[in-house]
Amino acid sequence: MLFAHDTECSLIAAAALVNTGGGDGEGLPDVAALDEFYAAHAYSGRHEHTEAELASVHDLRPRLRRIWDADVHEVVAIVNGLLREHAALPQLIEHDDEPYHFHAVPRDAPLATRMAVEAAMAIADLVRSGELSRLRVCAHPDCDNVLVDLSRNRSRRFCEAGCGNRAAVSAYRARKAAARG
Repeated sequence: MLFAHDTECSLIAAAALVNTGGGDGEGLPDVAALDEFYAAHAYSGRHEHTEAELASVHDLRPRLRRIWDADVHEVVAIVNGLLREHAALPQLIEHDDEPYHFHAVPRDAPLATRMAVEAAMAIADLVRSGELSRLRVCAHPDCDNVLVDLSRNRSRRFCEAGCGNRAAVSAYRARKAAARG
């Protein structure tokens, strides 16, 4: 583990959230999809299961997406803006058999607020440790998904949508065609 467990979980969830608004259509089309996302990323606390909550989560995505394309100064401005906007006050908390970790807003804060602040706190850890380069856009030419490279050697290039496999198959076919030609 390169970063604290809650940092890694928040980074992965932030990337996944950004990717739900990608070019392949709406990844969070309804409240049921948001419920699945909430469970898949082990969020805890308040979850209203409403269209308004879904809309708030949708509104957060472009703000987080900008982080993957920004330089460090813009990332810091986005992170600081999110923390300020949501009156973040980091505190160590333990719950649900999880060890102590940071929460910066109450567990009864709106889901989009918690998502924004958890992402901002995790990205702040990347900035502080000089590891912002771990936030990447998928290297496949037909994909604009984002990813978090948590590998030790910083070698991850493709998102989890199968782009690595598609790139390998394309390279294999190109080698075969060149050998035949």
